[in-house]
Amino acid sequence: MVASVGFDDLLIPDSPACRGALEVATMYETPSLLNHSVRSYLWAAAHARRNGIVFDAELLYVSAVLHDIGLVAEFDSRTVPFEEAGGHVAWVFGAGAGWPRERRVRASEIIVRHMWPEVPIEQDPEGHLLELATGIDISGRGLDGIPAGLRGEVLQRYPRLDLVKEFTACFREQAAHKPGSSAALSVAGGVADRIARNPLDA
Repeated sequence: MVASVGFDDLLIPDSPACRGALEVATMYETPSLLNHSVRSYLWAAAHARRNGIVFDAELLYVSAVLHDIGLVAEFDSRTVPFEEAGGHVAWVFGAGAGWPRERRVRASEIIVRHMWPEVPIEQDPEGHLLELATGIDISGRGLDGIPAGLRGEVLQRYPRLDLVKEFTACFREQAAHKPGSSAALSVAGGVADRIARNPLDA
């Protein structure tokens, strides 16, 4: 394990697909949700670097930036969970970016799997990293694996703003109109309390 990881140690990819995904997210997401998406990539990349996990940076970045796009009004589906809706958006985005079908499917899988209780690293390293990183950013689960100095720098660059209020409201709305969804299960399981107690907001 690498003892110290700083912001400058993290690989932030700069491909046309990454720039395009960020442009899409910036257009449709609130600043709070956008910052959450970028932080999720950064926590994932930091965990990977500390633990020697090899991953596809472009694929993870695009998936992280778009992973909550299904929560916004323009892409919210009344028939499927938000993560599945987001997976479909990523598939379409990948087609527009010229990605082969296999890579589009991978982006969709990673986004869907970020709501799994756990993603086996040997099955899907990018999905494993995004599931872990979103847990860190939403509830603080696994935060001890992120060095304190890096936490401060990431939060300074990408502040949390109104994430607690906005994300809780989004999940409650998802639960109300999709009672069998993973978001509904999270709400029933007390996710609002875990969000409110996240040490990142202390």
